[in-house]
Amino acid sequence: MPCNKIKPEWGAQRVKGLSISKTLIHAIRTLLKKEKSIEQKTIETSLIEQFLYPKYGPGQLWEEVASQVKARKGEIYLNSKVIGLIRDKLKITYVLVKDCETQEVRKIRSDFVFSTMPVKELILSMQPSVTNEIKEVAEGLMYRDFITVGILLKELKIKNETKIKTVNNIIPDNWIYIQERDVKLGRIQIFNNWSPYLVKDERNIWLGLEYFANEGDELWNKTDKELSQFATSELEQIGFIEQKDDVLDSVVIRTPKAYPAYFGSYDKFDIIKQFADQIENLFLIGRNGMHKYNNQDHSMLTAMEAVNNVINNKKTKENIWLVNAEQEYHETN
Repeated sequence: MPCNKIKPEWGAQRVKGLSISKTLIHAIRTLLKKEKSIEQKTIETSLIEQFLYPKYGPGQLWEEVASQVKARKGEIYLNSKVIGLIRDKLKITYVLVKDCETQEVRKIRSDFVFSTMPVKELILSMQPSVTNEIKEVAEGLMYRDFITVGILLKELKIKNETKIKTVNNIIPDNWIYIQERDVKLGRIQIFNNWSPYLVKDERNIWLGLEYFANEGDELWNKTDKELSQFATSELEQIGFIEQKDDVLDSVVIRTPKAYPAYFGSYDKFDIIKQFADQIENLFLIGRNGMHKYNNQDHSMLTAMEAVNNVINNKKTKENIWLVNAEQEYHETN
């Protein structure tokens, strides 16, 4: 998508508060090795160099959440999809949930609904149907889809030439953005450097090759085997591996609607926001739930704000939308 076709809110969402002067000051402080004395909350998000990370990856956090929900007699339906929200005027009364394996549909009575499903799907699943105006905005919302190809390697061709110490002296990067125009690869993660416990044998290198796609396009429709072979050949092409025999294993994960896009009908999104906010027991939270390009921490904050609203019987939902929108708001919460 050409930059002049994308709404400025996208850039503001990702680099809010960042400037050339702040970037230079941060670089100088880092060179002078004084950065560690600066409180984390005073550093712009785009410049943060350290943060807490679960030993076995972010999924460990949600496994613990699931454990606590079950311990409190909560029920979690996995491999299931919301296919309908039945509303009575300004309240969601029931949620229809389909088991993707058995095709069984459950009708669950709802006191409160916290939605992280894509706004497009949420609005189109409303029963009775919404107005044509709201429906057209929902249908016009666009997304960017995401493919991760996990590659397990014996070794990397590129070596650690820095003074940064790492396990087995592999290159110290967590994420590397790929700029070469002749490959489709967008980013590489080195999972060893997020946490060494993510790799069973520390002698091996566990990479995540990230591709930005559109559901149904040529890249998306490749088989898992084809994607693994394609990703391996691109690793070889950019000089990350010496030969394909260095690949020990691979896995492919497709994530539809990973990125809510700031084009299409996004400029009319307020129509959906106003409609959803009027439904008293419906709370839109998270990246897809709000069609807002939040990071994981801000997405979690939106959920916390929503729960606080329920506890305190707070009717307005503006505080949820203000998360990661107003700098003062974050500093005081």
